[in-house]
Amino acid sequence: MSKDGITRISAKPGESEVVIITVIDAPRDLVFKTVMDPKYISEYWGPKAFTTIVDKMDVRTGGSWRFINKAPDGSEYAFSGVYKEVSPPKRVVQTFNYEAMPGHEMTETITYEEQDGKTIITDRAMFQSVEERDGMLKTGMETGSIETMARFAEIVKKIQKERSGTKSLGRQGEMVIVRYFEAPIEKVWKAWAEPERMMRWWGPKGFTSPVVKIDFRQGGKYLLDMRSPDGKDFWSTGVYKEIVPMKKIVVGDSFADENGKVVSASYYGMDPGFPLESKIVLTFEEYGGKTKFTLRYPDLEGLNAMDLENMRQGWNESFDKLEQTLRL
Repeated sequence: MSKDGITRISAKPGESEVVIITVIDAPRDLVFKTVMDPKYISEYWGPKAFTTIVDKMDVRTGGSWRFINKAPDGSEYAFSGVYKEVSPPKRVVQTFNYEAMPGHEMTETITYEEQDGKTIITDRAMFQSVEERDGMLKTGMETGSIETMARFAEIVKKIQKERSGTKSLGRQGEMVIVRYFEAPIEKVWKAWAEPERMMRWWGPKGFTSPVVKIDFRQGGKYLLDMRSPDGKDFWSTGVYKEIVPMKKIVVGDSFADENGKVVSASYYGMDPGFPLESKIVLTFEEYGGKTKFTLRYPDLEGLNAMDLENMRQGWNESFDKLEQTLRL
């Protein structure tokens, strides 16, 4: 199974199961994260000539999903289900319904196995009867699966290429993100130094920042609150170790409780492998009327690939919000 994309689809006579095996030339953590990210669904899910709208995608055990395929003639076809089990990055069990034909629910058990740097995805689709399975195969399930997973493989390649570019750099154990903002250094600097400005952009997409306390001086501390769309608060704190005006900020970064006490990542249900304190180095450079901004975590040894990618995505989503506020 060395070829990227679909490698085998099997449907044994007399059984109500279809097994689809796909090999993706990428690490499992990245593959799983991409599958579970709704922003990529429209780029690969469903027949090639159709467009896909994500109506709902609550990726957690007990959560639900609903996608709408739109044909070139404007016809719409809705599919939905429930996540019975989500065990990152190894396994997902979910139901699958074609809403135009109620009562024919199928259950998928999808496993992700890493071998030699590649990911083997095994999708076991269990139908309610052999007749239902055979009927689905006759509608072009095999061709649709091949098209879908081939496009998915291309998306993963594109993500890998983007991550190796100037936006996301770094050696193993290090994370570097470079952004170019259409604003002078003074304005970008203030977005980090002034609480009322930081509140406008701090946190990933959909998060708010109701509390920002900054003692912006060498030796001073900060306490920040990120509030998720479902109302959960994530606090962080740290000490400013070095401040070179308009050029550089070096600061510690730790998870905290609402009182500013440093806590383990497990306090928020995350991997306890996160260090209690990380160092962040921020640099600001004038670049043709723009600001070249670089964020660097110099030492993230021990952090698994999935958590590293989550951090990278969270920071980039925050910087997307910062970019918007700098235009105001």
